[in-house]
Amino acid sequence: MPTEMIPVIDLGPYLKGEPSALDRAATELRHALTEIGFYFIVNHGVPRGQIASVFDQVKRFHAQPMENKLALKLNHHNTGYLPMRGNTLRTSTVQAGTKPNLNEAFFVKREMPADHPDVLAGRRYRGPNRWPEGLPGFRETVVDYCNTMEALVKKMVRVYARALDLPAAYFDAPFEDCQYSLRMTHYPPQDGPIEA
Repeated sequence: MPTEMIPVIDLGPYLKGEPSALDRAATELRHALTEIGFYFIVNHGVPRGQIASVFDQVKRFHAQPMENKLALKLNHHNTGYLPMRGNTLRTSTVQAGTKPNLNEAFFVKREMPADHPDVLAGRRYRGPNRWPEGLPGFRETVVDYCNTMEALVKKMVRVYARALDLPAAYFDAPFEDCQYSLRMTHYPPQDGPIEA
């Protein structure tokens, strides 16, 4: 699908609190998701410099020696490092997945305090993140970015609510203590088809 066919939703007016901007964005979102299936957002308030800093940190992480990354191998909370060929996507309805993925990734979840009830209870996917040693600034940059994205999501769920003809605050409570996963993926160059 050519990019010019993918709708672009300008969040600027809504985020500035302009009258009727929320419902305009919701109408555009409804169209994008019922007619096209994809959309871009612009004027979302996430600073370009912050996005660039996260990409720089991800490059730093993946440039580490393999033993450093494997020391943080993915755990039962799905946080940590997933090495190249570490999984095979088997959920596609287009093609049977039989070859391992040719990428590596580092996963973090929402940063939670050690005394959070879910952390203390050992609730799955709500455990503490695992951070690399020897990468000053990595954790702070990633957590700051996650916090910025969470704030944006909390504004976006109101657009989704209105797109569904629900009250704007309909999803606010479920997203108050939400959980998410940030996957920082690296696709190393390939010289050609790789056999499984």
